[in-house]
Amino acid sequence: MRLSGLGPRGAVRAGLSHVIEGHRVFTAQTVRDNLLLAAYDVPRGERAARVEEALAHFPEIAAKRHDKGASLSGGQQQMLAVAQGLVQRPRLLMLDEPSAGLSPVLVDRVLAVVGALRRRGTSVLLVEQLIDKALAVSDRVYALAQGRIVLEARADEADLPHRLERAYFGADAVAPLDA
Repeated sequence: MRLSGLGPRGAVRAGLSHVIEGHRVFTAQTVRDNLLLAAYDVPRGERAARVEEALAHFPEIAAKRHDKGASLSGGQQQMLAVAQGLVQRPRLLMLDEPSAGLSPVLVDRVLAVVGALRRRGTSVLLVEQLIDKALAVSDRVYALAQGRIVLEARADEADLPHRLERAYFGADAVAPLDA
């Protein structure tokens, strides 16, 4: 499906959901209201079920559904941001650095949800610097340097972390654009 020219609402309707870096949530709104806002384009009769479905992935915030976003820890806010993306039941979920600023336990929790989504057939585009953790939930890896793909591989290929490092910093790195 082509997304060009659709605009944001059309892209969401086509099945695209993007969770931007930095766990951006509405801090003055409750967890539930944050999810209802994310469900703006979901038919009214389905919204409550979609909110509960998204919360089921994150029991840590489900228990706080009536709390304001500002009262959540950074990790809980990140879970809420991912849950916001899930409310739309996307065909493609784009996650930008979901581990940024999280404790190792919460990183594992968020990436476990990514793995579960993948197994259920949701495509996930994951931008992540924690290579080993990203590889554990990925099928394919693309490394970009200066806007160009410098490595493309299956996530299970041998010596991939070393190859990624070389692609960025070593002999395989792309020459600077101003060179």
